[in-house]
Amino acid sequence: MLQTLEVAYGPQTAVVWLARPDVRNALDARLIAELTETFMTLGDDNEVRAIVLAGRGKAFCAGADLNAMRRSATASEADNRADALAMTTLLHTIHTCPKPTIARVHGPCMAGGMGLVTACDIAVAAREARFALTETRLGLIPAMISPYVLRAIGARAASRWFLSAEVFDAAEAWRMGLVHELCEADELDTHINALLGSFMLASPHALAESKRLIRDLSGRPIDAAVLEDTAARLAAQRATDDGQEGVAAFLEKRAPRWVPPAQE
Repeated sequence: MLQTLEVAYGPQTAVVWLARPDVRNALDARLIAELTETFMTLGDDNEVRAIVLAGRGKAFCAGADLNAMRRSATASEADNRADALAMTTLLHTIHTCPKPTIARVHGPCMAGGMGLVTACDIAVAAREARFALTETRLGLIPAMISPYVLRAIGARAASRWFLSAEVFDAAEAWRMGLVHELCEADELDTHINALLGSFMLASPHALAESKRLIRDLSGRPIDAAVLEDTAARLAAQRATDDGQEGVAAFLEKRAPRWVPPAQE
C-alpha cells in the first residue's frame, strides 16, 4: 500500500502524484523508496506507455524532508551514504525508464525536486513555478542530482545556480533548457495531454530505443565507433516487429497497430 504516492491510470498512461502536500512533497526515505518501486513497476508494465510525475498541493517538491535532514546531521557516514545511494537509485530509475516521462511542475521545485524534473525526459512548468538549488546555503552540495541537472542546463548555467543558490523563475528555467514548455497553471494538463497523444503515435519499442540512444551517445565524439554504432542500431531496429510494422503501415497508408483506434 502506497503511503506517499497516488497513481492514477489513464488510457495507456499513468500519473504518479507525490502525495505529501502538508510538507510540500518533501523527499523522505519512504517517498524515495515508493517512487523507485513505482517507476520500476510502471517501466515493466506493457499496458503503460507514458508516465507523468506530478505533485499534490501547492508545490511540486520542496526538496529534502526536514526531519530526514535532522536525522542526517547525527547519522554515521555509512548511514548517510546509504541514504544518498537510495536517491541516486531513484534518479537513475526514472532516467532509464523505457517509457517517456513528463514532469508536471507547479509551485516550488527545490533541490532534490529539480533532480526529479531533470531525470524525466520532458518538463512542462506553470509560469508561477519557482526553482532553486539551495544545497550550498545548508553547507551541502547538489551531488546526486548533478548529473541530471548538468545534462539539462550545462556546466556554465550550473556554475551560477549551484553556487549562488538563488531562486529563479519558470521563464529562466525555460530559457536555459530546464523545462521545455511554459503555460498557465490551469493549462498544464492540456499541454501534457497533447504530449501524451504524440507518444501514442510512436512505437513503444522505438521510444525505448530512442531514449537509450540519447543516453549512450550524449557527449560522445562523432568518430568511427559512433558511426558504426548508429548504423548498427538502425539496422537492428528495422528488423524488429515494430520496425517492420511501421514501414508497412506507412507504405500501405494506414495507422500502425500501436496507434489507439481513437487516434487513427
